[in-house]
Amino acid sequence: MNVDQDRSKGRKRKVIAEMNLVPLIDVSLILVIIFMVLTPILVNHQLTVKLPKASSGAPAASDSVVTIQISRNGAVTIEGIAIKADKLEREMTLRLPKSANKTVLVQADRYTAVEKVVTVLDYAKKLGVSKLGIGVSPSE
Repeated sequence: MNVDQDRSKGRKRKVIAEMNLVPLIDVSLILVIIFMVLTPILVNHQLTVKLPKASSGAPAASDSVVTIQISRNGAVTIEGIAIKADKLEREMTLRLPKSANKTVLVQADRYTAVEKVVTVLDYAKKLGVSKLGIGVSPSE
């Protein structure tokens, strides 16, 4: 049927005025995936912890290691999530429920006060962590 036949029978063609949302949803989901992938990478690059150098040391097995970073200004992060200093013990308790199998690796900036490192190690020992470690970078 052509348009003339439609008009002769009294039927009118209507214009479809709906917006196709599928491409918009596709682009939005792709952007969400990109941000989900890039966010952990960007967070790790923003942490400015300059580890002290050591001539010996072995890498820890990453499956049971909980990494705690202490920056130069005293900011603490557990597994990349910023924690306030007064809530450190509570967060460690939540993240180390079965701590006998866990290893705590403290990565403190070389200019961080020893007191802050000792505080983190003390909390970990109170929770019954079996292995404690201090992160270092290899000397050249």
